Amino acid sequence: MNYILYDGPERENLLPMSYTRPIAEIRCGIMTISEKWEHFLGVKPSWQTQDYLTKKFPAKITEDNIVINGSIFPNKQLLEAINNLPQGSLLKKDDIVIAWHTSNNNIEDNKSFEVIETSVDFTKIENTWDIFSMNHKAIADDFELITKNRHSELLSDTNFIIGDKNLIFIEPGAKAEFAFLNTTDGPIYIGKDAEIMEGSKVRGPMALCEHSTIKLDAKIYSGTTIGPHSKVGGEVNNTVIFGYSNKGHDGFLGNSVIGEWCNLGADTNNSNLKNTYDIVRLWSISKNTFVNTGLQFCGLIMGDHSKSGINTMFNTGTVVGVSCNIFGDGFQRNYIPSFMWGGPHGLKPYNFRKSTQVATAVMHRRNKEFDTIEEEIFRHLYDSQHQK
Repeated sequence: MNYILYDGPERENLLPMSYTRPIAEIRCGIMTISEKWEHFLGVKPSWQTQDYLTKKFPAKITEDNIVINGSIFPNKQLLEAINNLPQGSLLKKDDIVIAWHTSNNNIEDNKSFEVIETSVDFTKIENTWDIFSMNHKAIADDFELITKNRHSELLSDTNFIIGDKNLIFIEPGAKAEFAFLNTTDGPIYIGKDAEIMEGSKVRGPMALCEHSTIKLDAKIYSGTTIGPHSKVGGEVNNTVIFGYSNKGHDGFLGNSVIGEWCNLGADTNNSNLKNTYDIVRLWSISKNTFVNTGLQFCGLIMGDHSKSGINTMFNTGTVVGVSCNIFGDGFQRNYIPSFMWGGPHGLKPYNFRKSTQVATAVMHRRNKEFDTIEEEIFRHLYDSQHQK
């Protein structure tokens, strides 16, 4: 069977994180949504996404396809319902389209399909703040899936363990010395060749993905995921870092989502609670207005390739687009569009060529190439932003 994860209407609410990836490539828990599906399906799905992303995330289409909503997390009962779909049928729960089974090469044509209703419960992300809000449970669920029938590497006896040490899983090549690891509220996952440096304090549920580092004396609270190839220091609470990003120094980051190839300068801080204790309103890029999150705690949402200078301050509920260079004293604006340069004293469009040069240099440091496909995505987003 051929499986395709499609971008549904949720994509617009997930900007800026969905500017540079299909919804299914969003990380929540230890894995991305597509990686979760790969574990359940036993095969790697492809994507049905925006035209400008298809060179990087192509669809594989055959004569027999099951197309699945990429914002939905898999589970055993849902997978069974999807795999039992007859050809020419569509699976729904209430108003949510879950999946459809088509033998047609036109995978988007499902209007005449028989609708099958299901009562199966599932998790799905609909807004950017869902990514960190759901992360506690997503880490625990992924931990169970990844570690089932496997044995952890041995944990050094220099570490201080609070809670059940069996809820700590260490992949090959990972290191942790003289750290405080607390599993009272959930598991701790330490990925392949990752490291927790001395003096760090970590509370589960927490995921440190492959080749990532928690730096000396860091304080990492529950509900935090540090994606692959990232470096994190200071104080971090209930935050999802997608990967290839750094917060290498002191400063607070809480109830936030950080994309790939981002860098937060020394002593960058974000507020995650209003002084008035009001519910946080967050800028919606798709609706072009502030929307109610229903949350009292909500911090920074930052798209890929954005950077902040030292001592940068982000206010409660701030959204930063793709490839921004943010600096300057005082609180930043609550919404900074993609490809902007500056801070509280003024913003101007980031020079396109300079933005690609920076992206090239940053990716080169991790032995990755900012190729023509990446540049085409940048060009599409840049033109879309500056033609408004």
